[in-house]
Amino acid sequence: MTDRPILLVLGDSLAFHGPQRPEPADEPRLWPNVAAAALGGRAEIAAGTGWTARHAWHALTSDPRVWAVLPSVEALVLGVGGMDSLPSPLPTALRELIPTLRPEPLRRMARHAYLRAQPPLARAFAATLPRGGPVALPPRLSVRYLERCRAAVHAVRPGLPVVAVVPPPHRAACYASVHVGRAAAERATRAWARAAGVALLDLPALVGAHVLGGHGNPDGMHWGWEAHAAVGAECAALLRARGH
Repeated sequence: MTDRPILLVLGDSLAFHGPQRPEPADEPRLWPNVAAAALGGRAEIAAGTGWTARHAWHALTSDPRVWAVLPSVEALVLGVGGMDSLPSPLPTALRELIPTLRPEPLRRMARHAYLRAQPPLARAFAATLPRGGPVALPPRLSVRYLERCRAAVHAVRPGLPVVAVVPPPHRAACYASVHVGRAAAERATRAWARAAGVALLDLPALVGAHVLGGHGNPDGMHWGWEAHAAVGAECAALLRARGH
């Protein structure tokens, strides 16, 4: 066991994806580890590709690794919300069911069809449907799950510092660079954070120029190490300001 403070991060792939590929959770350049190191501690990262606020809630309530570490954590970071605001022209449930399809040729065919259809549909929905069409998780549900996470943790650990994130921008070709849902998601997140007393990492301010300028991962969504360093440093600063 270690006496170093623990930073629990519930995140999406931005928590563990670098400029070229996904990285092991102990890669020191990942922003959760940058933040934890700046605070003299270590990060526990529970995250997955495509995770939304609903996935974070499920991790908090269903993952025994999270239960084990929760009594010892010094702060909670809800690093989800970016995926929630992405276009979802095809049902999210369909995407999540693709890995379960059998036999393997059918699975490959379904994945290929999904990925091929997503960009033109996202573009068409953004141009024709009210509010740009469906997103992976509507803002009202995103903040509902974020609040569930906050309330559940504070029921066990009253007063534990909680940090959430403002949904970041992207320029991903797999979504045809469409992100019409981000503004509504940001408004809902900021309103919830004010009401709940949660600090916010302003990801658009921290990584917007980096991502939109093409300085991050070629996928147009994930970050380079410069952005990870900036986000980690700001996360640590927010927690220091809260007496961490």
